[in-house]
Order: sequence, then structure tokens, then C-alpha cells
Amino acid sequence: MQHAVGSPLPPPHQPGGAPQQQPGYLGAPSGPVPPAPQPPVPPVPPPPAPQHAPVPQGTDTTGHVPLPPGGPVPMPSAPPAQVVPDPTATTLAVLLIGPAGAGKTSVAKFWADHRRVPTAHVSLDDVREWVRSGFADPQSGWNDHSEAQYRLARRTCGFAARNFLANGISCILDDAIFPDRPAVGLGGWKRHVGPGLLPVVLLPGLEVVLERNAERAGNRRLTDEEVARIHGRMAGWYGSGLPIIDNSQLDVPTTARVLDDVLARAIASPPKW
Repeated sequence: MQHAVGSPLPPPHQPGGAPQQQPGYLGAPSGPVPPAPQPPVPPVPPPPAPQHAPVPQGTDTTGHVPLPPGGPVPMPSAPPAQVVPDPTATTLAVLLIGPAGAGKTSVAKFWADHRRVPTAHVSLDDVREWVRSGFADPQSGWNDHSEAQYRLARRTCGFAARNFLANGISCILDDAIFPDRPAVGLGGWKRHVGPGLLPVVLLPGLEVVLERNAERAGNRRLTDEEVARIHGRMAGWYGSGLPIIDNSQLDVPTTARVLDDVLARAIASPPKW
């Protein structure tokens, strides 16, 4: 079948359906077909901005709390003569000295628990026992390994005390040091903490020390012979000029009150050591 030149071609037949109209066919309007109108899309509101507290200018926003570095603890300033110092409300660094079984740890904990200012207790024996594998137990013999671990623990305790004091927290340390070894004993503590450390000796009678030692367990318990030997060496503190508390007949709270009295005198007139 022929078609006139220029007449539109019929649309192709679609199987199963009516022929699709093409632009310009059977009287349809010529030219481009405008797109069907689309319903307007409502604008999506932006998410609410997170609310933050105003940050002061010049502060660290990471959440880290800056801590003052711990320097050597200076000597405590003596109060005026007419003022009685209150050791319970003063930031102090105290070293409690005594043999095994003297009650150092019990007194130090009680004293730290009942102060009016923040106070930490650091026990040298506890820090020494942070070493688990390879712990050099002095009961197996005092040698280079046990002495090195002792010195390391004392230096760690000194760093801790300095950091506590620099941040306004008092500190009481306890250690069994001997008057006949000043370089390892008081001299070492003075180097690691500072001249403001206040040493006090806790020295009950031998019978009391033996009885208290018998109540211990584990590597904290010594033989009676070792306890007697240590107690005999500790007697050398009587000629040292350091304050000494004989707590043979005193319970822990009473000993802590006596310690406060001793510290009040030490603040007013620091010991020479």
C-alpha cells in the first residue's frame, strides 16, 4: 500500500494492545510534549544542631584535667607562735617507720581515713608486691634483686607522694627502714619525696611485735628470730632525734591521735634529718 509523500506513517502495531500515539498523529498537537506536572516536594528541615555548653576561652576541650607536676615537697611553713597548728586540716607528707608487726599499715590507714583533708596511704610493701612474676622476696635472702626491687618500689612511692601533694592531697607512707642504713633509708626517702617529709617512728615492745607478727599470713609473716633481729636494729632510732611512738598499750584510734599530736609539734619545729 502506498502513502502520500509527507503523510505520517502509521504507528507500529503492539501485540495485545492499541497502537501508541506519536506526536503529530491523528490530529495530536505537534511539537514537544510538555512533561506531566509533578507534585511539589516539601522541603526537609535540617536536623537540629546539637546543644553544647559554652566553652570558656582558652580551655582544653578534650576533657582531660590538667594536673600540676609533682616536685620535691618543701618543708612545712611554721605557723606563728601563738597559733596551734591543726595537723588534721593541713596538707602533709608523713613517713611512718617501724618494724614488721608495729601496726604501721593499720595506723596509717586509720589516720588517712579520718582526716579533714584528702589523704592517700601508700605502703611500700604493697608497691613491692606489684611485681608478680619474678618477685624477689627478701625472706628468701637479701640480694641484688630484692634490693633493686625495694629501691624501685621506694622511688615509685616517692613519685606518688609528690604527685598527691602537688594536687592538694596529703600522703602517708609506711616502710621498715633502719637507722644504720641512712643511704637506703631516710636519705633515699628524702631524695624521692623532698625535705618536707615528716618521719615518725612507731616502735612497740618486742613481745607486742612478736604477737602481732604471729597473726600475719603469707610472705608478710616473719620468723621470730627475724622479728627480734629487726626490732633490735630499730632501737637505734632512739638516738636519732626523730619522734617515736610506743604503741604497745594503744589501740589504733588512740595511736592515730597521738600521731596527730606528734605531727603538730613537727610542723611547729620540723625535725633535723
